[in-house]
Amino acid sequence: MENEKLKELIKYRIERSKETLKDAEVAIENDRINNALNRIYYSAFYIVSALALKHNFSTSKHKQLLGWFNREFISTGKIESGLYKIYSKSFDTRQESDYEDFIEYEKSEAEQHFSDMLQFVSEIEKIILQD
Repeated sequence: MENEKLKELIKYRIERSKETLKDAEVAIENDRINNALNRIYYSAFYIVSALALKHNFSTSKHKQLLGWFNREFISTGKIESGLYKIYSKSFDTRQESDYEDFIEYEKSEAEQHFSDMLQFVSEIEKIILQD
């Protein structure tokens, strides 16, 4: 991919991550907790996808992206493991809330996930921009 097109795509995914996080906030405010948890996870997915593109890796597979992030940034010590936990937990929570029957999360849980994801997105964006 051309350098300018790649930069535009990375920028787009960063912005999409932030927009998706705003969608999560609106969902929480409206007691749409499962929808909020979905949007919280996708915020992580988009920002990590941007990071992956910056490092010449691309996939549409969620577990593959999670594994790449762990292998390239957590296992190497480039990023603190707490950030991986935020990403991994958002993946697991989204899986449950999207696919399991009768799963209900409390609003306070969604608010905590949202707060954690604000930190995650901010930290990953800093890493993308500093490279």
